[in-house]
Amino acid sequence: MFQPSDFDRAAVRARAEQFRHQVARRLDGSLTEDEFKPLRLMNGLYLQLHAYMLRVAIPYGTINARQMCQLAKIADVWDRGYGHFTTRQNIQFNWPKLVDVPDMIDALADVGMHAIQTSGNAIRNTTTDAFAGAAADEIADPRPYAELIRQWSTDHPEFQFLPRKFKIAINGARADRAAIRGHDVGLQVVEREGEIGFQVFVGGGLGRTPMIAKELRSFLPVADLLPYLESIVAAWNLAGRRDNKYKARIKITVHELGIETFSEMVEAEFPARRAAFKGADQAILADLKAQFAPPVLPARESESFEAALNVDALLRDWAARSVSPHHNPDYAVVTVSLKDHGAPPGDATSDQMRLLAELAERYGQSELRISHEQNVILPHIAKADLPALFEALRKGGLATANIGLTSDIIACPGMDYCALATARSIPLAQQIATHFRDLGLEQEIGALKIKISGCINACGHHHLGHIGILGLDRAGVENYQITLGGDATETMALGERAGPGFAYTEVIPALERLLRAYLELRENATESFLETLRRLGPDPFKEALYAEAQRHAAQ
Repeated sequence: MFQPSDFDRAAVRARAEQFRHQVARRLDGSLTEDEFKPLRLMNGLYLQLHAYMLRVAIPYGTINARQMCQLAKIADVWDRGYGHFTTRQNIQFNWPKLVDVPDMIDALADVGMHAIQTSGNAIRNTTTDAFAGAAADEIADPRPYAELIRQWSTDHPEFQFLPRKFKIAINGARADRAAIRGHDVGLQVVEREGEIGFQVFVGGGLGRTPMIAKELRSFLPVADLLPYLESIVAAWNLAGRRDNKYKARIKITVHELGIETFSEMVEAEFPARRAAFKGADQAILADLKAQFAPPVLPARESESFEAALNVDALLRDWAARSVSPHHNPDYAVVTVSLKDHGAPPGDATSDQMRLLAELAERYGQSELRISHEQNVILPHIAKADLPALFEALRKGGLATANIGLTSDIIACPGMDYCALATARSIPLAQQIATHFRDLGLEQEIGALKIKISGCINACGHHHLGHIGILGLDRAGVENYQITLGGDATETMALGERAGPGFAYTEVIPALERLLRAYLELRENATESFLETLRRLGPDPFKEALYAEAQRHAAQ
């Protein structure tokens, strides 16, 4: 497993010491909050509705058991006993006191972690497939490339003051589990005549102007990865708008210039930047590939697991939702739901973090991953160990069998925490989860992605939900728009707004009408909500959403 170098550790320690002095100057009044703001943002510290919030980087969502235990300790000592895993595969602590933040950052540095470039107008954490290195459908492990990008982009002197934040995602499997075309740059690992390379997409993003990224290169050789990325960011850094932050993201630049013109700008930058790379990056990449080599997994029998499935209905239900194919047939990839019905999506208590770390050490090569869907992945579990793992998760309240179902909701923090939010999202997610569980409809509805954002910034990825919910403020009242047909996979699509919004109390009844209509309209029990929507179009679903409400209004 990858280990930070001595250089990395020294750099993180030096940054922690520097920030400790900056915090001290803020606390003694030498710095105003406005003067302190750019310094704290460079170190992942936000000022939210009720308190500061520290966002900690989990590069490409990969974390080991010791690091997870340290996050649990930080939650207990300096926060309120829990952390919130995010859609960028990071973790946030929502209640730190400013005076404690330097100690928290020192504690992170003790295990090779930090909060650098988790905020501000910089290149953020590169995200990837949470099943990387284990998935049965993988072309190549994307993590060595993600780590190479991390090392290149961290404190890159040319890109410290970009027009806006910049997000990269890379996917190494045939199925897109990293939503790559929803990013500023999306990289899909491809193989052409035996050579590994990348299909490059640019100009994707969500927020107030959602766009799906366009193809920039159909095949980029591995050796050209960093100079080509550098050319993209450099072209945007020069051409991107700085007069209006809402027009500053690269998607707007690409949209206004056109993909052909932007491509010409990138290709004009590329030769000189390519020549400046002398091969050191490829030597580093070779070392990274060795560090990310798959663990040696001993042969294990799997008959005992199959036998247990036949006699244990709870295990069978959980395995059907949480267990995915591993490239080694004796093993499986396990997704642990952080979406127990009625719980805030993505939250984990310190006790749950310790349990996950313990189980990773006992059964899973000490490896854990954080998914962009706010769940935890154990990537290398022997099938023979699945019954024991399930029982331990069940006792710890972590065996909810709802992966991919109605209650497996992505939700941003909303007005519970976020200073930008204009509506609640967490309470709505909690109520949706319990409502459809109590109706007994969750299993019958089947595969469904609901995503909720509490403002136009779309941190809950509502544009990519089969059902998206966007909370807005309308004259001081929360109002929720519903979008239909979004998709975060290799068939990515943006959801289309269904019609007028609903008041907070009207959202769940509207969803119930919508999903009961789906159950009536589907061809059979295997046709998913998204498949039915694509087959019939949105009209019958809009009818379900609005006709009954209009009838009631007319009475």
